[in-house]
Amino acid sequence: MATVSSAATPTVKDGAYAWYVVGVLTLAYAVGFIDRQILNLLVEPIKLDMTLSDTQISLLQGFAFTVAYVMMGPFFGRWIDIGNRRNILFVGVALWSLFTVLCGLSRDYWQLFGARMGVGGAEACLLPAAWSILSDYFGKKKLPRAMSVLLMGPYLGGGLALIFGGLVLGAVAATGTTALPLFGALAPWQIAFVAVGVPGFAVALLMLSIREPARDGTAGAAPAAKADARTFTLREIAAFLWDKRAFYGTFYGGMSLHVIVLYALPAWAPAFLVRRFDMTPAAVGIEYGTLVLIVGSLGVLAGPYAGRLIERRFADAPFRTPALAALGVVPFAIALPFCESYWTAMAVLAGATFFYSLPMAMAASALQIVTPNRMRGLVSSLYVFTVSVIGLGLAPTVIAAITDFVFGDPSMVGWSLAVVCSSAGLVASILMFRGLKAFRAAVAELEA
Repeated sequence: MATVSSAATPTVKDGAYAWYVVGVLTLAYAVGFIDRQILNLLVEPIKLDMTLSDTQISLLQGFAFTVAYVMMGPFFGRWIDIGNRRNILFVGVALWSLFTVLCGLSRDYWQLFGARMGVGGAEACLLPAAWSILSDYFGKKKLPRAMSVLLMGPYLGGGLALIFGGLVLGAVAATGTTALPLFGALAPWQIAFVAVGVPGFAVALLMLSIREPARDGTAGAAPAAKADARTFTLREIAAFLWDKRAFYGTFYGGMSLHVIVLYALPAWAPAFLVRRFDMTPAAVGIEYGTLVLIVGSLGVLAGPYAGRLIERRFADAPFRTPALAALGVVPFAIALPFCESYWTAMAVLAGATFFYSLPMAMAASALQIVTPNRMRGLVSSLYVFTVSVIGLGLAPTVIAAITDFVFGDPSMVGWSLAVVCSSAGLVASILMFRGLKAFRAAVAELEA
């Protein structure tokens, strides 16, 4: 392994500037999720405008985004391990903002499909780079809290996408097609894409205010180990992952199944509420968006506190917390199609949202804790790759396929959600409980 000297300034752990970095990265993550999730609210208007099926819409939600995301993930992961992470984030944020605007300028299904691919490919840079940077700005004890703030991004972004999209639809729906300067005549759903894409360019510039931190050895390692910022070959990384396969296999598998719930519910819950209770997309966007923003943020912030409580009895709390949270999703998923009123359904969705968001910070911290520094970018990219293929790539389409081809009735989407989400949560929990012993062994070996 060749030793690489970093030109970055030595980093003060856990300081005020480190929390500024958390704030900037959280903002970028939220903006990315707004661009990613705005489509979920626009399902019905796009279906009507382009005459699409649920399955075709699901390919825009999942496959189009994911195929580019997973193709670019390893590229970004390796670049993050050897390059300047701040500059990578600047490029990525600017690109996904551009492609979000292009989604709004699309005139047919395949143009929209290609633009969604662009959004997905560019967003592949964010999580691996952000996790790697925060692991150098925070020690082991404060890292879960920093991760929990960062991982509020999807719930802030997902909620704001629904709220802002609902406001835009409500404002322009009555006027129909609207002519915008520079963009021409656009339908309300196209205006929503442009409105959420343009502010991303300002966030890209904000990335340049982050200082690239000096690389440490492992999160919270002793000073002697912190100088160990070596570059590993791909062969060495593969050998490391194979040696620790009992942990990484159950981690990747369990979290991928858990993330099915995280993507399936926001993707199809708005359509479920519109179809089951005869709500308007604008009203669902504001109300369900507010739920996702508040409850999702509370869940991810509660994760480290739950981890501390669990840690009083179990040393494997960073991985045990996700295992328990995945199990907590199951009863709420089962209850969804039995809801007789709109607000009962919202309460059930709130419970599911809390539990699917609860473990995300602890899981991210567990992965960083057991992975050497110069492997974190690629290992995190592999994690993002796995959860994206299974969670984002398959979840929306599986829900749509069951609705279209098993039930044959769009109004049965609630039952599709119940079957998929409850099954995924149960199996995810079983897998992660099986990996606890391997996690404890990996932590002990790295600390030794």
